[in-house]
Amino acid sequence: MLWVLFLLVAWGAAAVSCVRLCLAAARLAPPPGTSPRETREGRRAADGPELTLYETAFLTGGPHRVADLALVTMHLRRRLLLAHTGWATVVDPDGRDEVERTVIRAIGPQGQSPIPPVRSAAAAADAVRALAERLVAAGLALPVGAGTDIVAAVRAVRGAALLVAAMGTAALLTPGREEGPGGSGVPVLVWFGLPLVLTLGCLAIARMEVHPYSSWASPAGQRLLNVRPASAGDPEGDVLVAVAVRGVGAVADPALRAALGRRGGAARIFP
Repeated sequence: MLWVLFLLVAWGAAAVSCVRLCLAAARLAPPPGTSPRETREGRRAADGPELTLYETAFLTGGPHRVADLALVTMHLRRRLLLAHTGWATVVDPDGRDEVERTVIRAIGPQGQSPIPPVRSAAAAADAVRALAERLVAAGLALPVGAGTDIVAAVRAVRGAALLVAAMGTAALLTPGREEGPGGSGVPVLVWFGLPLVLTLGCLAIARMEVHPYSSWASPAGQRLLNVRPASAGDPEGDVLVAVAVRGVGAVADPALRAALGRRGGAARIFP
């Protein structure tokens, strides 16, 4: 009856991981009584028919992507100089929005600063926090930690499925398994098949409901990202769209890419 111990381990792993995935997925649901159409129409009525570049940057890469977008925007429009050595120099001290003004304040009164602390300060600024809160309230962004939870939960269910398969294989190789119900190995496979079906079913449902798994955008936000314009219509705008969607790796200028590629210690965002 040693196979029964393997079965208990398999059922325990499957049950715990599937419950964890269900709880994580529940955090992605819109507020009660709000249909996806109402959420999208309400958000458009308040903020316009399409996502802004800042909103796109947040949904694809989070607060640090917003900070990178602001830095690249200011550099391309000659309000900031980003040197390949990793320093930022203020050219025009008048920011065009609150995120840009946060960048200028983070650089300091001397007008020069290393880029990593500027990026961290901008990512943690109230302006970015307010942007995140608006997107969460509209159902387009995930609450803090929800995206990480869903990714970790999906990995846990995958691991549980592999553990169930391993436990089933071990049970089949264990002497005395014929003592199980039915007196043959067939019932053993059936008993292990149930938790395997449970885990695989949860993975299939999660893929249909919340895939692609994102750390920032909700399923509604992902759908809205999929319909955004692929081009801004001019070279500078195309660069900014690329940075918002893919990050600084999309920058063609090697000097600018080198400047932004110098990462400092990660700041704690939105405690």
